[in-house]
Amino acid sequence: MNIAIGNDHAGTEYKYALLEALQKQGYKVVNHGTDSAESVDYPDFVHPVAQSVDQKVSDLGILICGTGNGVSMTANKYQNVRAALCWNKEIAELARQHNNANIVSIPARFVSLHECLEIVNTFVATSFEGGRHKRRVEKIKIA
Repeated sequence: MNIAIGNDHAGTEYKYALLEALQKQGYKVVNHGTDSAESVDYPDFVHPVAQSVDQKVSDLGILICGTGNGVSMTANKYQNVRAALCWNKEIAELARQHNNANIVSIPARFVSLHECLEIVNTFVATSFEGGRHKRRVEKIKIA
């Protein structure tokens, strides 16, 4: 599985921990995020991740910023992206099962590193249920 990851300055520490954990599990992870704690503009790091998922170069994406909101809003502009803001593993599981989310957005200032790892591990390990959820997900696209 190919995973694209991106972050702003609020998510650098979490990104490094996720890179290490995911690579140990055998995932190919491409880093599109900043490697610094210096203030940056999050859209600059979201667009490469969202584009990678939108064009099916990456199977899933991970985005990390302070609240998770800005990165989700930016990523969801892409036609084939369903970015879900997840603050616990239960939300991450349901986002995959019911919404077929393909990008998880992490609010680094509101979850611990341990919670972040749980969220991402759950997100990556969970599959879309399909069925009645498939019909609903198909109604999301506008054009």
